[in-house]
Amino acid sequence: MTAALALGDDALVLAHRLGEWAGHAPVLEEEVALANIALDLLGQARVLLSMAGDEDELAYLREERAFRNVQLVEQENGDFAHTIARQLYFSTYQELLYGQLAAGESEFAPLARKAAKEVAYHRDHAEHWTLRLGDGTAQSRERMRRGLDTLWRYTGELFEPVDGLDLDRDALRRGWTDSIGSVLDRATLTVPEGPQRGAWTAGAGRQGLHTEPFGRMLAEMQHLHRSHPGATW
Repeated sequence: MTAALALGDDALVLAHRLGEWAGHAPVLEEEVALANIALDLLGQARVLLSMAGDEDELAYLREERAFRNVQLVEQENGDFAHTIARQLYFSTYQELLYGQLAAGESEFAPLARKAAKEVAYHRDHAEHWTLRLGDGTAQSRERMRRGLDTLWRYTGELFEPVDGLDLDRDALRRGWTDSIGSVLDRATLTVPEGPQRGAWTAGAGRQGLHTEPFGRMLAEMQHLHRSHPGATW
């Protein structure tokens, strides 16, 4: 199922990226917060991938070109502000996406309804740190601005059609644009310049074309499973 793979891969890949902060977050409280968000996303990924097949095989035995996640979620963590920019863009999208799915009657509705509180927290956490960093010191503001600018190019893909998802994509894009604009305005930051201001552009992660960091991440994520085929724990 194309849609289940796409949404499941988004959640799985971002969960792994956030898990990379374990032992490296700037403060203990944030290490716990990022780990909890990663676990929420991993739980969503398990449900979604199980709708498409065997969740373990899909996570650990597919090659890079078989993954259907958007390129945004596979980008490296960078510094903390870079991670927060990525999370702000994605969690705002995911909350709006699940809101539409929860209101429908598709096979994704039960998951969307159950995950609504989770993704609302993810978005709130990202907003809190965007405001804190954007309206903080000169250094924190510059780092936040740099993260937002760097990742902006990957946001257009969020609004591309996905087979099996019946969505009002125009409403999704308007809601996302308005929400991001509001947060950045309150953070005394500006919406990055880029093609999204006019004709939206997108990457090709949904078609299996990924950026350079993804291959390295996938090798790390799949190493243990591939090293011990058939092992049980």
